[in-house]
Amino acid sequence: MNVSFRQLRLFLALAETGSVSAAAKVMHVTQPTASMQLKDISESVGLPLYELVGKKLYLTEVGQELAQTARAVAHTWDAFEQNVDAAKGLSRGKLRVAVVSTAKYFMPHLIGSFCKRHPAIDVSLEILNRDGVVQRLQGNLDDLYIMSMPPKDMDLGDEAFMPNPIVVIAPTSDPLAKRSAVPLHELAERRFIFREKGSGTRMAADQFFRSMKFRPDVRLELGSNEAIKESVAGGLGVGVVSRHALHGHQKENGVSVIDVQGFPLPSAWHIVYPAGKKLSPLAQAFKQHVLQQISRRK
Repeated sequence: MNVSFRQLRLFLALAETGSVSAAAKVMHVTQPTASMQLKDISESVGLPLYELVGKKLYLTEVGQELAQTARAVAHTWDAFEQNVDAAKGLSRGKLRVAVVSTAKYFMPHLIGSFCKRHPAIDVSLEILNRDGVVQRLQGNLDDLYIMSMPPKDMDLGDEAFMPNPIVVIAPTSDPLAKRSAVPLHELAERRFIFREKGSGTRMAADQFFRSMKFRPDVRLELGSNEAIKESVAGGLGVGVVSRHALHGHQKENGVSVIDVQGFPLPSAWHIVYPAGKKLSPLAQAFKQHVLQQISRRK
């Protein structure tokens, strides 16, 4: 079997983009050249690596195995290049980070300060819901992952680095916003607006309500904190969000944090990666940067 490293990179781009034309752009070649190279790879392997159903491309089982192999080879080579650069006293390369959507309120600042110290570095930042980040974590697609509720069924390297308090919000004009120590049972008649099932915020809230034997009346389940804040401001109910969604403020854009007994719920942000994974010098440097920056804020 004769497949070059550049061909492996091309096939990996195909697996990650799901399109021959998109893979060609990633590799800076023409689409006919990419198609010819992909055909050569399939002929070298001796089995079909992907198939087109309508306009959608699907990897075969062998294609999925090849993509995993190509990803491992690419990561190993990238780490080698970074080690060589580090030995030369240089600082370049690409850092891949996947974060849950609520982390968008603070991660760009941390990445920005890191890039100021290392201007030659390229950063790929994937912002997804928790399920999307977990899928990327399972596939080992990135260097580091930021989330508030790491999966318990995976063996992970895991460092908690910052509190993530979960709060209840209501319209600023709501009488509850002016009270303190509101008993939880007083919210029994209120309609709740939650994040989607599977999100870290939703998981923390569900665990708390179960422990209190409280059954919230769920009116809406939404996929973003901004949608929850707008819905609460519009009078559709009370919401449960991370305090980071309000940029740390007590009130913002027509909504206020309610002082409900049992809240804020204790939670934390975690940097995670597959256990046993050797972090690249860039990933190590970024992890230390995050920990140092957060410790300075305390």
